[in-house]
Amino acid sequence: MSEQEGVIKYRLDYHFTPAGSMPGFAELNAWRSLLWRLGVIGQDAARYGGLSYGNLSLRLDAGGFWVTGTQTGHLPRLTAEHYAWVRQARPEDNYLAAEGPLPPSSEALTHAAIYQAAPSVRCVAHGHSPEIWRHAESLELPCVAADIAYGTPAMAQAVSAQAQSHQEQGVIVMLGHQDGLLTYGQTPEQACWLMTRCLATAFARIDPA
Repeated sequence: MSEQEGVIKYRLDYHFTPAGSMPGFAELNAWRSLLWRLGVIGQDAARYGGLSYGNLSLRLDAGGFWVTGTQTGHLPRLTAEHYAWVRQARPEDNYLAAEGPLPPSSEALTHAAIYQAAPSVRCVAHGHSPEIWRHAESLELPCVAADIAYGTPAMAQAVSAQAQSHQEQGVIVMLGHQDGLLTYGQTPEQACWLMTRCLATAFARIDPA
């Protein structure tokens, strides 16, 4: 794979603002910490050029969504200082407008595509798991084709099509983004539990004994 993890490809209109109150922060951050402990969010010097990987977002009643800031995957615990508010997203134009203490994750455009395609979805998780990714087809998981690169309008369009077919919750493996997958649902628990369950199923496939 020639794609580098953690590189923002979309057009970003970002303005620094101090951290503020985040409705739903405690639950979102608790599940994010669990995914970090499972290794689907993190940082490894031997993978992806040593850059951080994985992120989480939460749709807001007031509009837009919170998403973990760029290159925060290595941190075991986040605070409000590590999140950005995406206030406008146009995946078809490869454009995001955001504000907060940090710029948004490089996968924020893909999160936006799911939220636009599935109005009942409230949380999206993006993780990296070689175990799930390598066995995605045998596990019969929905996949985006290997020739579609992450962080692009083409990826957003492909992810949107998958989310339209599974409106309330789902799993999407990104074959063009090494080890990458998305899970989403109506709550952080639902979205992150799907990620956890996929990992357990992949482990069972690797070591059936």
